[in-house]
Amino acid sequence: MPRLVLSALAAVLVLCVCAASAVYLTGRSRPVPPARSEPERRAPVVFVLGDSYTVGIRGIKAERAYAAETARLLGWQVVVAGMARTGFAGTGGTGETFASLYTEQLAWRPTPDMVVVSGGHNDVGQPPGLVAQKARRLMETLQQRWPRTQMVLMGPLWGGDPGPKALRVRDVLREVARTMRIPFVDPLAGRWITGNVRKRTGNAGHLIRADGTHPNPAGNRYLAQRLVDDLRAMRLDRPVLGRTKVAYSPPSPSPSTGTGHEQAIPGQGDTPRLTPESRRRREAEQP
Repeated sequence: MPRLVLSALAAVLVLCVCAASAVYLTGRSRPVPPARSEPERRAPVVFVLGDSYTVGIRGIKAERAYAAETARLLGWQVVVAGMARTGFAGTGGTGETFASLYTEQLAWRPTPDMVVVSGGHNDVGQPPGLVAQKARRLMETLQQRWPRTQMVLMGPLWGGDPGPKALRVRDVLREVARTMRIPFVDPLAGRWITGNVRKRTGNAGHLIRADGTHPNPAGNRYLAQRLVDDLRAMRLDRPVLGRTKVAYSPPSPSPSTGTGHEQAIPGQGDTPRLTPESRRRREAEQP
């Protein structure tokens, strides 16, 4: 009988030791939860509506035109919309304007962080008052459709030194931006493209195609960098829906250029604000 009791006690002791060991090992082998990683920052969604400069032409796909190149530099998710030969009032024989293209290509899409409307080149043959009216109506439509989205209006691009008609279109678009308190990007005032491609003057000689109007691949990359510089100066390079609210800033006074047109970039004084890298690049591009 004592031997049986001792055997039972020994068995109980062994079970207790095994249970304790199991609890100890389970506690030691419990997987450590992975460290929390920072959520990936969402890329801004930007719509760009424009003419052939924006959507490209034969030989320049939309993915390599300045709008897509800008998105590539800034890490945007971009939707490029528009059509060659069109403008705010001008149709170029297509039967389309920016307003109709907005309805067809953009109005049905989810809300973006920012919309850039870029044009005016194909409006030089239209009455300036009509261009202003159409531009205002389009920008009002965009604001009503997406009230929390940052809007940007960009004046006409040109393949060299602009003439008086181009400057008049630029002036009425800039006035629309001013009265609606929308940021305005002004490639003509910034002298993004200068000279004449046929005369091989200014930077047009190596940035513009033989047609004298449209940028070549290097020109599109250059225009994209100039736009990036201006957007960064205005703090519009990383728009966030409902949080980015940048308005038009009036231009600083500058001496008359003799053309009757103000050439200062709104909100940036007489000349664009450049980083040292941008300044070196621009100097290297001068012939």
